[in-house]
Amino acid sequence: MRNQLYMLDTNTASYIIKGEPSVVREYLQNVPMADVCVSAITEAELLRGVAKKPNAKRLPLAVKEFLLRVDVLSWDSNTAVTYAELRTTCENEGKPLGAMDMLIAAHSVSVGAVLITNDKAFYNVEHHLTLEDWTKPIKY
Repeated sequence: MRNQLYMLDTNTASYIIKGEPSVVREYLQNVPMADVCVSAITEAELLRGVAKKPNAKRLPLAVKEFLLRVDVLSWDSNTAVTYAELRTTCENEGKPLGAMDMLIAAHSVSVGAVLITNDKAFYNVEHHLTLEDWTKPIKY
């Protein structure tokens, strides 16, 4: 039986790369790395961030190192079906997400992952997603 899968959204991945807020890394230390992933959409967004900052000295290496340590899940036909259904449902409810957020949300649903985010947009449709916010203090 597989452990719970945790998909980091782009903001959360960025927090890990930057090392702030530190509580995000605390959460990450409590989860086996084999259970942590990002969508190929998040990979694209991170690489776009690097491309937008050609003078950044450490950012390209930090992003590369992060992507080497986390599973990057490819988009597949099952995810495309989930996307079509989720986007239609959210739009019918009057709660659409931005294009990239919808792609990430659908990917997390299609693989049965908890989406790790503090992006308020996802919380507008949280009844369709399993969400956790790792920027909040850990309760022991």
